[in-house]
Amino acid sequence: MENTDFQAKMQMYTDSKQRKLKPVIFVGHSLGGAVATLATLWVLEKRLRQSSPFCITFGCPFVGDVRLHEAVARENWSGNFCHVVSQHDVVPRMLLAPVEKIVTPLIAILPYWESIMANDSKHAPDSSIQDACRTLLHNVLKYTNTVANYGPDSVRGLDGVDGVIKRSPYRPFGTYMFCSSEGAACIGNSETVLKMLHFTMPSHENPYDTIVQDSFSEHIGYGSVLERVIEKSTSRRRSAKPASESSYKMGISLQLESIGVGIQNEHAQIALQIARSVENKHNTNVAKLAIELSREQSSMAELEWYKENCEKDDGIGYYDTFKDQGKEDIHADGNRIKLAGFWDDITEKWEGHELPSDFQSQNKWINAGTAYRRLVEPLDIAHYYRMSKGKGNYILDGRPKRHKVLQKWMEDKEKTRSSRDKKPRTRLASLTQDSCFWAHLEEALKDLETLKQQHHHQKAESLEEFEGYATKIVNDRNISLDVFLEGSSFMEWWKEWKEYKQNQFPGWTSPLNDIMENESWKR
Repeated sequence: MENTDFQAKMQMYTDSKQRKLKPVIFVGHSLGGAVATLATLWVLEKRLRQSSPFCITFGCPFVGDVRLHEAVARENWSGNFCHVVSQHDVVPRMLLAPVEKIVTPLIAILPYWESIMANDSKHAPDSSIQDACRTLLHNVLKYTNTVANYGPDSVRGLDGVDGVIKRSPYRPFGTYMFCSSEGAACIGNSETVLKMLHFTMPSHENPYDTIVQDSFSEHIGYGSVLERVIEKSTSRRRSAKPASESSYKMGISLQLESIGVGIQNEHAQIALQIARSVENKHNTNVAKLAIELSREQSSMAELEWYKENCEKDDGIGYYDTFKDQGKEDIHADGNRIKLAGFWDDITEKWEGHELPSDFQSQNKWINAGTAYRRLVEPLDIAHYYRMSKGKGNYILDGRPKRHKVLQKWMEDKEKTRSSRDKKPRTRLASLTQDSCFWAHLEEALKDLETLKQQHHHQKAESLEEFEGYATKIVNDRNISLDVFLEGSSFMEWWKEWKEYKQNQFPGWTSPLNDIMENESWKR
């Protein structure tokens, strides 16, 4: 949508003085719903507004694959989408089948739909259209059944020479509002949405031609669908019997009744129960982790105190002090190990899908994880090089998964923040922003030793790259003061590197040399 009339109009609208007062709502039916979805995603990604847009679709097919589903969850955009699905409408379900199974009948049906909607009249389809409708519905029902009973990633013996079904790459995101003649109910869990797309389809007990007619007529009758939903919601008539069930079971029964499935459908009941159970488990896990996080703050505070005392008492930073670990550092090591266990548990739960899908985008956990990584990873690096006695490469061979995961969470979140919110630093950071700085330095120290002994050209290039990297983070003030203490490993490297360069190239200088000579990092 770059450089289009749509972009120009959206920019003009969002730049108006009233932009904070006027909500932006994208609405679309059928393929127009897919366009509305893409437009909403574009506005969200461009962050043109302080208030988020909202998207409502009617009878919309799936738009993206599992990667888009994950991205929407990560950005916490799921709440910006509401997809209205009529009980028998085939279109929202059709992309559960492979494209080659639906494209031919769909091409035959689309002109018929367009003529009806354009003329606002209903006329009976001819025999070719009816055959196309039967073919499309048959193929879609076969694949929705597989998803409902075996999951979206199952491979079942249904098609082809080898008896293998081709998986659909498409996945739902946002909230789905399932409508029927009995009312409506909203479902946000994507796995449950997939199952309900099958369970809410018409029963095979009805004549097949009736099923076909309902599946296609409802796609162009959403006005009537919403009228019935509104009528049911105002009449508040429900057949569930609260006296005979717990409030939990009654809630599920009412939900099933509203979407036209019926409380006798055990598979649908189980799907909703699992969805609620998973959601409750996720919320319980988050609550427990929040309590544990508050307890772990004492370990963080003690390590911050350890860092300050190293600089004050020893005249070198906590990284170098910990690397040359003595008895007085055992307590700091205990806190390091304790915190590692806590964050390992979080990353394991995340990878095991035991936490909400938007957990990694929540500021609380991103900020806590980033603070932990920047304070504690230097100690993990020091421990690695002390134990390996200089052999091995921390970044390539020794970096724990927890640090990689937490860094990715932070980087993904940074992509969502406006560049206007990122102000340049005027003072050095309290903690070096790149938590792997000391690992890069250790490799630079090894490369410099090799270079002095062997004049290895590749090592010289690596050292030039490290100098450029150090220059940038110093200029950006993304480095902490302890790096420049007289006894730090960085100062040791700098003195040896400067001596080597000046011996090789008399009169040599560089941007980092100017910084160090003028001590501009102090200003």
